[in-house]
Amino acid sequence: MSTQRESLSNVHGTVDTQGKTGWRKIAAFIGPAYLISVGYMDPGNWATDLQAGSQFGYKLVWVLLMSNMIALLLQSLSARLGIVRGLDIAQASKNTYPPFVNFCLYVLAQISIIACDLAEIIGMAIGLQLLFGLPLIWGVSITMLDTLLLLFLLNKGMRRLEGFIVSLIFIVGVSFFIEMIIVEPDLPELAKGFVPSTLNHDALYIAIGIIGATVMPHNLYLHSSLVQTRKIDRSDAGIRSALKFNLWDTTIALNLAFLVNAAILILAASAFFRNGYHEVAEIEDAYKLLTNIFGNMAPKLFAIALIAAGQSSTITGTLAGQIIMEGHLNLRIAPWLRRLLTRMLAIIPAYLTLLYAGENGLGRLLVLSQVVLSLQLGFAVIPLIHFTSDKRSMGNFAIKPYIKVLAWLIAAVIVGLNARLVIEEISKWTTANPNSAYLIHYIVTPLAIGIGLLLIYVFVKPFISKPQRDVVVPHGIASAIQNIDRIHYNHIGVAIDFSMNDEASIKHAIMQGGKQATYTLIHVVETAGARYHGKQVMDFETQSDHDNMEQYVKALDALGYKSVASIGYGNRANAIAGVVNNEKIDFLVMGSHGHKAVKDLIYGTTVDTVRHLVNIPVLVVKQAKK
Repeated sequence: MSTQRESLSNVHGTVDTQGKTGWRKIAAFIGPAYLISVGYMDPGNWATDLQAGSQFGYKLVWVLLMSNMIALLLQSLSARLGIVRGLDIAQASKNTYPPFVNFCLYVLAQISIIACDLAEIIGMAIGLQLLFGLPLIWGVSITMLDTLLLLFLLNKGMRRLEGFIVSLIFIVGVSFFIEMIIVEPDLPELAKGFVPSTLNHDALYIAIGIIGATVMPHNLYLHSSLVQTRKIDRSDAGIRSALKFNLWDTTIALNLAFLVNAAILILAASAFFRNGYHEVAEIEDAYKLLTNIFGNMAPKLFAIALIAAGQSSTITGTLAGQIIMEGHLNLRIAPWLRRLLTRMLAIIPAYLTLLYAGENGLGRLLVLSQVVLSLQLGFAVIPLIHFTSDKRSMGNFAIKPYIKVLAWLIAAVIVGLNARLVIEEISKWTTANPNSAYLIHYIVTPLAIGIGLLLIYVFVKPFISKPQRDVVVPHGIASAIQNIDRIHYNHIGVAIDFSMNDEASIKHAIMQGGKQATYTLIHVVETAGARYHGKQVMDFETQSDHDNMEQYVKALDALGYKSVASIGYGNRANAIAGVVNNEKIDFLVMGSHGHKAVKDLIYGTTVDTVRHLVNIPVLVVKQAKK
C-alpha cells in the first residue's frame, strides 16, 4: 500500500467555503479557474493567434471558439475529478496504470510543461526587450527570479496568489480592449470567421497550435489540484454545490480568456492581414508594425500585456510541475529546488536557440512549443475521461452518458488531428532532407509509433482492468492501536543557539527524560574560521559560545539534571547529526525559527536536513508568540 499526501499539500483545503452564503459563497470558490485561464492567454497563444490572424485573417476564429468550448468541457471534468475524488489526474493515473507507464506519462507531461514554460520565458524576454530595450539573453536570465516570486506568494496563501494572478489578467484584458478600439476591426468579415471552413496543411498546423495553446494538458492536471484548495462539505449536497460554483468559475474565467485570445487574432487580422502583412509570425514584427500603423500607444500596451501574460503563466506552469512529479512518481523535493528545476529545463532550450538560431529562431520555437502541447494532450484527456466516467469511484457524480460521448468525440478529434499532423510532418521532413531520411526512419518514426502504442494502452487499460477503489489514500491506512508502553529515553540531545528558543527546547527535553536521562547540549559554531579550521579555531565567538554552554550546564546541574556540553563546527545540520551519531543520543530536541520563503532559501532549513541525517525521533519546538 503506497501512501501519498494531498495534491499541493502546502495549500490543500486552506480556503474555507463553509458557512457562507450569496456572493460570499461565490467569491470563496472564485479563483482556481482564473489561475487556469492565464495559460489560455500566454505568449504561446499570442504567437499562434498572431500567425493565424496575419496569415488567414478572420478565417480561423471558429477554431479559437471551438478550442474554447473544448477547454470548457475538459476543465470542468478536471475540476469534477478533484472535487469528488480528492485526487488530481496524476494521482488518479498512479492508481490506474503500472509504474513504467506512469513514468512515461510523467515524462510526457513534463515535456508539455517545459514547452509551456519555454513559451512564457520567450514571451517575457521579448516583452522586456520591446519595453526597455533589454537584450533577449538577459531577459531570459531574469525569468529565473519567477521561482522566488512563486515561493513568496505561496507562503502568503492561495488567495494572495490568486489575487496577484487576477490583477495580471486585468492588465492583459484592459490592454487589448484599448487596442481593439484603436484597430477598428471589420465586423462583417469577423462574423464570417465564426463559420467553420476546410483547412490546408499550413492552416492545420496553426489550428493544432491554437488547440495546443488553448487546451493545455498541464492545465488539466493543475485544475484538478487547485479545486482541492477549497474546504468543502463532503456530503452529496456539499459536493454538488461545489461542482456548481466551480462550473461558474470555469465558465466565466475561460470565456474571458477566449475574448483576450480573440482580441489578439482580430488585432492581427485587422492590423496586418488587412494591410497586406500576411507573414507576421514574430511577436517583435507585430510590435514594429503596430508602431508604424498606429503610433506609440498600441505597441506599448502590447508589450506590457505580454510581460504580464508571461509572468502569470509561468507561475501556473511551475505549480503543474509540482503536481505531476508528486502524483505520477510520488516524489517530493524541496519546493524551491523543484521550481528551479522546472525553470532550468525550459531555459536551456531558450539559451540554445538564442545561441544557434539567433533571435529570429525564438518565434518559430514559440509556435512549435504549442504544437508539442497539443501532441501531448491525448495523454491527459483520455485518462481524465476514464476517471470521471467510472461510477465505482465517482458514484452519483460520474459524468452523464451524453457528456461522456461528447468528451470521447473531442478526444478522437484531438488525437486524429495530431496523428494527421505527425504523419504529414514526417513525410515533409523526409522529402525536404533526403540525405538524413535514415535518421527519420530509424529514430523519429519508431519513436512516434512507440508513443502511439502508449496512447492506445492508456485508452484500453481501464476498460480491461478496472483499478481498485482508493488504492492510494492521502495518509495511508490507520493501524489498530493496542498496548502503549512508556518510552524511556536515556540520552537526550538539545540543539542550542542562544536564542529565545533555548528555554523552551530544554524544558521539552526534560519533560521527555526527567532526572534519569543524560542531556547533551549541542551548539554549532558557524564562523568562517570554524568552517575551515574546525576545533582549532579559538576566535572570540567560539570562546563566548563555550562560556555560554558552561552556564547552561551549571544551571541544569544545580537543578539536579545530568548534562554535558558538545560544540560542533562548520555546517549546522551536519555538525548536529555528527554529535547525535557519535554520542549515541536516542532523542533529539530542536528549536524552530519559523523562517518563511526567502529566509528559508537563504538560511536553509536545518530541521529538515537533520531529520534526514539521523535515525532517532526528533522533537521540533517552536517558540510561541507572546
